[in-house]
Amino acid sequence: MDMKRIDLNLLVSLEALLVERNVTRAAARLHMSQPALSAQLNRLRDLFKDPLLVPAHRGMVPTAKALELIDPLRASLDQLRETLQSHDSFSPATAELTISIACTDYVEAVVVAPLIVALRDKAPNIRLAVHRFAPARLAQQLADGDVDLAIATPDAETHLRTRHLFEESYILIGRSGHSRIEEGASPSGFARLEQVIVSPSGGGFSTPVDATLEALGHSRAVVASAASFLVVPSIVASSDLVALVPRRLMRNRLGEVAWIDVPWLSERFQVELIWHERTNGHQGQQWIRDLIHDLVAR
Repeated sequence: MDMKRIDLNLLVSLEALLVERNVTRAAARLHMSQPALSAQLNRLRDLFKDPLLVPAHRGMVPTAKALELIDPLRASLDQLRETLQSHDSFSPATAELTISIACTDYVEAVVVAPLIVALRDKAPNIRLAVHRFAPARLAQQLADGDVDLAIATPDAETHLRTRHLFEESYILIGRSGHSRIEEGASPSGFARLEQVIVSPSGGGFSTPVDATLEALGHSRAVVASAASFLVVPSIVASSDLVALVPRRLMRNRLGEVAWIDVPWLSERFQVELIWHERTNGHQGQQWIRDLIHDLVAR
């Protein structure tokens, strides 16, 4: 069968004909004229190389071929109707959906964790799959559908859709009772403190903060490089090391550590929602993006 000759209207008409088994009633059901439906029936007979419906004492009866078609045809059309209806009237409470999010472990802790909790209440059948954020692969992942959404700092040249979530700053943390952490309020005092830094790519011993220090005439003593911000509070809690960490990461844990603001440090980074045009109009995806934005705003 040449699939190019079939359109959806023909299949809807075939369903109505097989259900009603009468051209007049089927035409009324479809809100079309009887001659127009008869013309479609002739096209269907030609496509399937079968009469499909033959005259009987009362109305028409389906052929053996038509009887084979009715169940899979109705199942396919019902699935299509359900898909279209769910797209037009998305209901979080009943929606069944899996969302793939790419992010760093820091974002997973401060944004995704609260999102999971909120979803259990608002949309219990929506599942989240978290992927490691890979900046070099993100655009392709979003285009291919491997990832639906990213929460990260976007490239300045990105062609992807973005929505601002928040601006993040740093605080300096150390163990409770750290006798020298206040020295970090000045560049020279900060440089004298032994520190652990985070190198997401692994193994690095400098960050943009070191360029700021160098411009002020200082260099700091970095004695350890971690791959994740999540392990840093545990390191400083059991040593005399200090560390710069994102403020939101510690918002519920400030009682566990000594900490100060670092007024001389202007280093900031932006966190945004990032997605591809292919998911822009999907109501479920729109709802997730709005929920994340609202959670962060609160």
